[in-house]
Amino acid sequence: MSQLSVRRSRRSRPAASRLVFCFSALILAPAVRADQTTILEEVTVIAKRLDEFRNALSPKTGGSLYRFNADDVSSLPEGGNTAFNQVLLQAPGVVNDSYGQLHVRGDHGNLQYRINGVILPEGLSGFGQALDTRFAKRIDLMTGALPAQYGYRTAGVIEIETKSQFDSGGRIDYYGGSNGTANPSFEYGNSTGPLSYYITGSSFASDMGLENPTTARSATHNRTEQTKGFGYLSYVLDPTSRVSLMLSGYDGSFQIPANPGQDATANAAAYLGSTPAPDSAGLRDRQRETNRYAVLALQSSIGAGFDYQLSMFNRYSQVRFVPDGNDLLFTDVASRVMRSSDSFGLQADGSYRLNESHTVRMGLFANHEDVRSDNTATVFRVDAAGAYLPGTVPLTLIDNNSRNDNRLWGLYLQDEWRAGDRLTVNYGARFDQVNAFVTASQLSPRLGLVFKATPSTTLHAAYARYFTPPATELVSAATVARFLGTSGLPDQGNLRNDAVQVERSHYLDIGISHEVNARLTLSADLFLKRVSNLLDDGQFGNALIFTPFNYARGKIYGFELSAAYRSGNLSAYANLTRTVSLGRNIVSGQFNIDQATLDYAADHWVHTDHDQAYTASAGIAHQWRGTTLSANAIFGSGLRNGDFNTDRLPAYTQVNLGASRIWHSEALGTVETRLAVINLFDKVYAIRDGSGIGVFAPQYGPRRGVFIGLSKLF
Repeated sequence: MSQLSVRRSRRSRPAASRLVFCFSALILAPAVRADQTTILEEVTVIAKRLDEFRNALSPKTGGSLYRFNADDVSSLPEGGNTAFNQVLLQAPGVVNDSYGQLHVRGDHGNLQYRINGVILPEGLSGFGQALDTRFAKRIDLMTGALPAQYGYRTAGVIEIETKSQFDSGGRIDYYGGSNGTANPSFEYGNSTGPLSYYITGSSFASDMGLENPTTARSATHNRTEQTKGFGYLSYVLDPTSRVSLMLSGYDGSFQIPANPGQDATANAAAYLGSTPAPDSAGLRDRQRETNRYAVLALQSSIGAGFDYQLSMFNRYSQVRFVPDGNDLLFTDVASRVMRSSDSFGLQADGSYRLNESHTVRMGLFANHEDVRSDNTATVFRVDAAGAYLPGTVPLTLIDNNSRNDNRLWGLYLQDEWRAGDRLTVNYGARFDQVNAFVTASQLSPRLGLVFKATPSTTLHAAYARYFTPPATELVSAATVARFLGTSGLPDQGNLRNDAVQVERSHYLDIGISHEVNARLTLSADLFLKRVSNLLDDGQFGNALIFTPFNYARGKIYGFELSAAYRSGNLSAYANLTRTVSLGRNIVSGQFNIDQATLDYAADHWVHTDHDQAYTASAGIAHQWRGTTLSANAIFGSGLRNGDFNTDRLPAYTQVNLGASRIWHSEALGTVETRLAVINLFDKVYAIRDGSGIGVFAPQYGPRRGVFIGLSKLF
């Protein structure tokens, strides 16, 4: 990357018609006249100052911070077309998984996304696919033992500062290539007096929508079509106040790739008799995902020392899975699944500069969520041993559930104390309570220290007590007894479905950062997490929906090493992480898991399925005679596999190359061209092989692809 910095310091959907109206009104707004130039300059200065005040509401002390700015993203081989999760993979401790999942420091997901300081309620499909890198001015990944301001999802906090362009201008892009990929997009921003706005939209289509279940270059039935849109509006009320609105939408349709050559189940064989089973390559499962969110925020100050931001938010998320009827023959169940989540809430954050040594921060968060889970399943009738009952025909069971008025709220108070020229202490606590599928609360103390040992060496140490509720929209409400005597229940003798519990943990983090010289910075971190009711997620069926369950105990530990180099037009970085993630005794959602695994995990520490011993990433970018040349790589020692996660998949390395250049001409104006090669050496590697606790199907990494981009700037 050309710009990469590492610091160790730590219910209702927004209607589509409203989005179109807002965006159209903005685009048709009158241009800024010459006599408004002075006003615009003043508004720009005020807005930038308000950005600084807003960012100061979120301290970043005690944990670890990895930052990407817009130039960093542009310097990646795919530039602004890079998927959001692929950007984050360049940070230390981030493990790659199928379906765009990310795991940070040994946790399964557990990621929190914030836009301009406002927490985004969780969606069903995962923000790694629903968010777009194009609207990000800056992306921060914070890990470790975090200040009291940060709660709930704490393995990694992804803080996104949006672009807020004030000068009229934008760009139109087309990016495409291998696998029938087409990815057009646009950006535009402008200001009219105190009103500023920025909008972006994109569509994405590809014949490689999901990971291939085989080693082949292409997969059968794997088309995806996706659209994304984002709009940001801000209005400066006075020199200390601003109101802003953010709107976003995402729609994605996916064909689920067929895995050829699969054998029919024993129950299916008994049902079919002498009739041969069809080829599994003909299965045609489909899934559709929808995400909408809106955020309205007021930022202001009271006097010279108190800054605050008040926000209201709404998010609607839905996933629909439509099976092929023949799924029954290969998995003993064909389920039509719909899950939806409608959440809205409030957030308030304040910062008071008590004196030169103390800055006190406080805030609250409250979220209300309604969830629905519908399941229409076709299954076989079976006996007590789970074997097909001769002479019976498949039956259809309907299991529809909803739970409304799920509540989550929290308060925090913390003090950033500058205890001298070289020492900063951030101490505080937060209280959280959840009333949903489970009711629980916790008071969580936090302490972080940052010590400037020398002008070039910084040490940090921190402790955090964490409270992590299970994601309400992912909790399975299946009525297990309804499936007794059918193949919809994996084990007829196992009806246990204890409620998923809140995860509680103690987290320790220590680290050092040393500037070797003006060009090279080295960093190291050690981390340890001791857990009660360790949360993990599993895919228990064809639908790409994950269900949480708990291990009674858990322990996660490891280290990170990072290096960042910059000299003139050359920049480079490298990261290495060692992680161990273990759980013992599965104590919720047991019916999803076979008895042998339950028995083994009751007496043994087992590796979680997302545990990868070694993870590395590296990259380099060089500007040469107006052309940016870049390369990056990711390495994984392999995720866990086997009956009890006792084995691991083979290690792999994927290398990507890119080149981009901006051209200026009188005829065309400003144009950017880009060439990217993904998986340069066409490495065939497995991300999953279909085995392991909560793992359903095999997935392989992308084969070599060549892509070109053309952008017109205006």
